[in-house]
Amino acid sequence: MAVYLSMGEAHRRIGDYLSRVVDAISTSDGAALASLFAVSAPGSTLLSDALAAFPDFPRFAGDRFPHLADLLVPLLRAIHSHSLQRFADAYSSFEKAANAFLQEFRNWETPWAMEAMHTVALEIRLLAEKADRELAMTGKNPDKLQAAGSFLMKVFGALAVKGPKRIGALYVTCQLFKIYFRLGTVNLCRSVIRSIETARNFDFEDFPVKDKVTYMYYTGRLEVFNENFLVADQKLTYALMHCNPQSESNLRRILKFLIPVKLSIGVLPKRTLLERYNLLEYADVMTSLKRGDLRLLRQALDRHEDHHIIQRQKEPAKAHQIKLGVVVKALKWLEIDMDVDEVECIMACLIYKNLIKGYFAHKSKVLVLSKQDPFPKLNGKPV
Repeated sequence: MAVYLSMGEAHRRIGDYLSRVVDAISTSDGAALASLFAVSAPGSTLLSDALAAFPDFPRFAGDRFPHLADLLVPLLRAIHSHSLQRFADAYSSFEKAANAFLQEFRNWETPWAMEAMHTVALEIRLLAEKADRELAMTGKNPDKLQAAGSFLMKVFGALAVKGPKRIGALYVTCQLFKIYFRLGTVNLCRSVIRSIETARNFDFEDFPVKDKVTYMYYTGRLEVFNENFLVADQKLTYALMHCNPQSESNLRRILKFLIPVKLSIGVLPKRTLLERYNLLEYADVMTSLKRGDLRLLRQALDRHEDHHIIQRQKEPAKAHQIKLGVVVKALKWLEIDMDVDEVECIMACLIYKNLIKGYFAHKSKVLVLSKQDPFPKLNGKPV
């Protein structure tokens, strides 16, 4: 139920909020400033009611603190729009406030406002996600998350410099990863990764542990997509070993990618691990691999297709091309030890006997199957 507010009480609440923002900046209180920037966090009802009761709040804020009007006015508008669940408007206003804050942040020599900057980075991503859902539902172009990524790249640029501010760069990098993964533009991660891993400005071990865990989780996932399973194993294992042991949801999130990576390199997890983190969709996969039961493996993959990241084939257009190295791995699971040359020899015999239709691309070690009837029926013919 809406609570009636007098104009005087609304005026007082808004003024109190503005004073707290200005005081936090003047006293370099990063924690206090961060809490005041948390637009989407619960607990802002008192201020939201005041903004609704006092429509002239933009002029009031601009007149009271003209030197910070570019920050304070759109910040209040963002809080007001968010309370009304007008998320696209909230995002647009918050982005203006965020740009104004970034300008101030660049001028401060010390990183006292890093916590506030991280809150801005988180909030702009969360608001963009809400705004895009709203825009999509109304038939408009959901472009706010992409815009948030562009803003965060500016923040990253402000942090990726020599000096104490660089310690905050990895958190912003992880927010960018979350945006790129959601948008399906993971290729954009590469430039940020190069900056983190090759620039002399950064020493990875200096970053906060929680940021390193998130970074390793996302870069490990990238290596999975690129089929660099050994590197993916190293990164995801790092994330698992350094993750907060009390955060079971994060541990499970890491294991959902680490377990199939381990399977791909011949390491089977214990069933107790699957039970503890509710990952029993991998139980039948493990059983099939232990038995060498390809039928059970196919059934398990089909049954839990939405859960498994074990990819059958990344590109449908190349589904008829089989790398001989993949065949070698499959045989190894069946405890049949063969190298690529032996597999190629056997395949050549099968092609000669017309048991397989296809040919070899010798240079790339690929068997190219016929797109029509690649495995002819035996019809009683001897093998």
